[in-house]
Amino acid sequence: MDSTTEILQQYLPQALWDTFKMVSISTIIGVVLGGLVGLILFLANNALFHKHEWLHKVVGFLVNALRSLPFLILLVTLLPLLALLLGDPYTPMGGAVALSIAAIPFFARVAESSFAEIDHGVLEASVAQGASTWLIITNVIIPESLPSLVRGIVLTIVSLLGYSAMVGTIGAGGIGDLAIQYGYNRYETMVLVVIIIILVIIVQIIQWLGDWIARYFTK
Repeated sequence: MDSTTEILQQYLPQALWDTFKMVSISTIIGVVLGGLVGLILFLANNALFHKHEWLHKVVGFLVNALRSLPFLILLVTLLPLLALLLGDPYTPMGGAVALSIAAIPFFARVAESSFAEIDHGVLEASVAQGASTWLIITNVIIPESLPSLVRGIVLTIVSLLGYSAMVGTIGAGGIGDLAIQYGYNRYETMVLVVIIIILVIIVQIIQWLGDWIARYFTK
């Protein structure tokens, strides 16, 4: 127990901070770029907004191709690119880049589904009134889909939190790295137990906050 306490006191704060950085950066990039890709997929597949089947098929194929790769395979595949961009891919920033690439196609499909849930009659009314596509996006599509988007963001964060633990398998830092280096390799079972408990608590808090925010934006 003394050994476990020493390990946690010495390494847990930094591990939590590294995980926070990786998940935060990848969530922001994933939501912004993934949301944009999801919007393109939605607009390109909707007859109200100059439907482009070829664009929808091409973008959809790329999204599906990235989503079809298990994260660990994607991570290993990205290592040469991360080494070229960052010098040392085995860092929290390297993990953040890998998580971002995984988050973009994931959230793209989440966003597309959220936009598709909007009442078609509301969109038709907006188009009939002569509103521009940009005005419809900012005043109708995003506000109407906001509760669903918030839930999708929560789902993305929770998924990225799990992926960030996998990043630890290559020594890129974070809670996963702490669990592998000390909990598994050094047989400190209590380190693993504590990390699992912390992850469960973090996920519960994120889920509670997400549900509260989604209810707030629900009309």
